[in-house]
Amino acid sequence: MFDAGNRAFDLQTTRPASRTIEDRLRHMWRRSDTIFRTVQPSAFSEQPISLRHPVIFYLGHLPAFAWNQICRGVLGQPSFAPEFDDLFERGIDPTGVDHYESGNSWPSTAEVEDYRDRIRDALLESVGEVRTLSGSNILAANDRIFEVVIEHELMHQETLQYMFQQLPRRAKRRPDDLPPLVFHGAADDERMRIGGGPVQLGANFDEIPFGWDNEFPRYRTSVDDFTIDRTPVRVSRYREFMDDGGYERPELWTDDDWAWRARLEIQSPSFWSLRDGEWRFDTLFETVSLDEAADWPVYVSLAEARAFCRWSGARLPTETEVHRAAYTTPEESVRPFPWGHDPPSETRGNFDFSHWAPTPVGSFPAGDSAWGVSELVGNGWEWTSSVFAPFPGFEAYIPGYPGYSSDFFDDRHFVMLGASWATPAGLIRRSFRNWFQGQYPYVFANFRCVRP
Repeated sequence: MFDAGNRAFDLQTTRPASRTIEDRLRHMWRRSDTIFRTVQPSAFSEQPISLRHPVIFYLGHLPAFAWNQICRGVLGQPSFAPEFDDLFERGIDPTGVDHYESGNSWPSTAEVEDYRDRIRDALLESVGEVRTLSGSNILAANDRIFEVVIEHELMHQETLQYMFQQLPRRAKRRPDDLPPLVFHGAADDERMRIGGGPVQLGANFDEIPFGWDNEFPRYRTSVDDFTIDRTPVRVSRYREFMDDGGYERPELWTDDDWAWRARLEIQSPSFWSLRDGEWRFDTLFETVSLDEAADWPVYVSLAEARAFCRWSGARLPTETEVHRAAYTTPEESVRPFPWGHDPPSETRGNFDFSHWAPTPVGSFPAGDSAWGVSELVGNGWEWTSSVFAPFPGFEAYIPGYPGYSSDFFDDRHFVMLGASWATPAGLIRRSFRNWFQGQYPYVFANFRCVRP
């Protein structure tokens, strides 16, 4: 039986450079259990975001996905709970609606935890058998199917954080050993000039140990010269946009974005709340004044970011421009990370749950790119203006998940790059692409402006 360890909050996030698949699974599960324990047991039936399932679904979804991909998918094992395999098989990303009701009757937390633990045991026992198929199964080779499961759960660890952000305080339990919030001390506002030239997106299949289908194949393109903000837009600057009537001026918004804002009566970022006539910034477990949070990045939807950029006489960067500023040097070499070749560490940015909250923008100069652009990885995903689309030669190579990317090639989803404070270090790589709908306001997503 998999042992999750004691029930104390396990906030250890540093991952050794080399671990077995079994150890990586155990480490991942410990963090997932830590995250779920921040929710009061009585709140697992709550639906913190109207476009997502209740909390209980995600407790079952993570093991169900792993079972369906490995034990049932690659190994063809018969299910011990087929109704749970189907119930928890896949999450949702509904379009064209403002609220979603699943209509499902959910099992108890205890039943789902028993299902989870049986699957964890089965996964640990399956490693050797999967490897016997490595010569005939592309997903068994190089442990790719385990990477599918591991990265899927790592991504959901962040999803859970922004979902739980929307839960009321009564529904959450704050860990005793969280690091203190960090205020002020942001980098100065600057704009960096980026010379035009070639850009390399994506990767070839045999170049990296694992990648999702939308990362392949390598795609070469180019950009013209441009100027980009050194750091993401901070709370204090966005407040100026609000004070200037940014949410009341339809000329700053696209027609569709304005209709969304008006329909839902949106007056501020979803992470802000109005208390006794004062706007405040809500973190996962605390609420602080905007004066305290003034140097943090503002988290907004793409719709709000576009409106701000128009207000400031600028625009959002494209996916290609962010890559040029982040990974290409003035000498035209390509780096695996903005700062160079060293692996991600706590000195390079605010990611991997090192703070469990935003930090002042530009606080990690050791993470700057060759062009001097700060915080291209960490503190918040970077919105781009690029529609999420396949690179030429795209192929959905995971049989058990053919729609992972292609279901979202719909002109409604936009590419985000980088990482947030809740992005595990294992997901940080140059070719990784995130995406969300442009009117989805709940992600730890920031932005910066571009000018000619």
